Order: sequence, then structure tokens, then C-alpha cells
Amino acid sequence: MVRAAVAGIAGRMGSRIAQLIGETDNIELAGGFEYPQFPKIGRDITEVIGGSPSGMLIGAGIDSVLESADVIIDFTTASAALEHLKKAAAHGKAMVIGATGFTRDQLAEAAKLALGVPCVLSPNMSIGVNILFKMVADAARLLGNTCDIEIIEAHHRLKKDAPSGTAVKLAQIVAQSLDRDLGEVGVYSRHGMIGERGKTEIGIQTIRGGDIVGEHTVIFAALGERIELIHRAQSRDNFARGAIHAAGWVVRQPNGLYDMSDVLGIK
Repeated sequence: MVRAAVAGIAGRMGSRIAQLIGETDNIELAGGFEYPQFPKIGRDITEVIGGSPSGMLIGAGIDSVLESADVIIDFTTASAALEHLKKAAAHGKAMVIGATGFTRDQLAEAAKLALGVPCVLSPNMSIGVNILFKMVADAARLLGNTCDIEIIEAHHRLKKDAPSGTAVKLAQIVAQSLDRDLGEVGVYSRHGMIGERGKTEIGIQTIRGGDIVGEHTVIFAALGERIELIHRAQSRDNFARGAIHAAGWVVRQPNGLYDMSDVLGIK
């Protein structure tokens, strides 16, 4: 039985992951924690995830769960998740990280830390989105430089980072497939007299509004026709179930940094 602890257990994703762990075979909740100043520290976990009192208390920081857990599932923030990974690696605990907004330097540090512990880090844990990643890579290679490529992402009004980690990953996949440097050809906004579109541009555009769970569209626009690959998330449960699946997988792996394509065997 895999024992998983959840970071940010009172948050939207953390609480739902904890709930779904209770409905999943071969994995059990080992604990959950919040930042040390969280007002419900020391209260029963069921106060934030629902259900009857369990006797399992909301911990103050990752130190509170390191002894009891085999794996930590973390959907907090990039900076917090990186600090959690440092402590998890020091204690030989696997991690699954679904936080977004990592800088290039932070990703490089995560890769170094993962030399000492197995870690799945993915901007999107949805099985459907990870199949989209594969489809976009294949389409970009097949179409080559014949199309203008635009990525449009839409999320709820409370999302703090932009563009989404998934949109950035899609742009990276396109750039890699076409041997382009995203830092040079990525275009994240357009306004005013900008001139003609550059032939090698990869556009990444952001929409925020309402309670949109997550939508990503990749457009391959040629003369006279276009291909659109679209994924729409209708529930956060997609991400939660993917993370739980990854947690059961990663504890059996050698040290290293993995993503969901490794978990699903579609790399």
C-alpha cells in the first residue's frame, strides 16, 4: 500500500486529491500539511476535506509528514514545491509535483534534486492533456514549417500565473519539434501596429474569466486550411486522478526527474 501525503491540503486541488485518495485502491492518505501560519493547523484533516473526524491532523509544513509518507503530492506553487522537494530528497521520499510557473533555473534545480529521489514533475497531470502533448509533437513534425502555429489557453479568473504551465509546455514541444528557440520566437501578446506575423513565431495567448477549469487549443494555420487540436477540462478531478496514478507509479522508479509521458508510457 502506497502512503501519500498532500501539500496544501486545504486548497482546491489538495483537498480534492485527498478525497480521491480515499476512493482509490492501493493508496492511502498518510497526512496533509499547510504553511505554518495556516489557521487550522492541528485541526482534523476532515475539516478541510470533509467526512467524519479521522484523528489525522493538518500538519505545519512538510516536516510533519516526512516520517509517515512514501510520496508527497504537491500542487502548491513553484517556489514552495521546490523547497518541499529539497526536504523530500534529503529524506528519500518520492514526489509528484503539479505546480506550475517554474522558471528555467528552478527546473534545473529540480532536476539536480531528483538525482537523489524519484520525482514526477508535470504542468498538467491530465491523461488527455498528455496525449495532446504527443499529438502536437507529431503534428508539428509532420507539418514542419508550412503552418503558422498559435496556442490559446483559457482558465478561471483566480489563476495567478500566465500563460498556463500547460500552454508553455505545448509551446516548448512545438519549438523542439521544429528546432526553434522558444525564447527567441515565442510571442505572448500583440497590440497596435505590429507588422506582419513572423514566419517562425509561436504565439501563446491567454484568456482569464469565470470558472473555466482549463482549455487549450493549438492551431496549425496554413494557406486555405487549418488544423486545431483542442483539450477542454470539465473537472479538476482529471488532474487529481492523474496525480494519484503518478504517485503509485513513481515510488517504484529509480531516482530521476519524470513527467506524465513517462508515467503513461507514451514518450
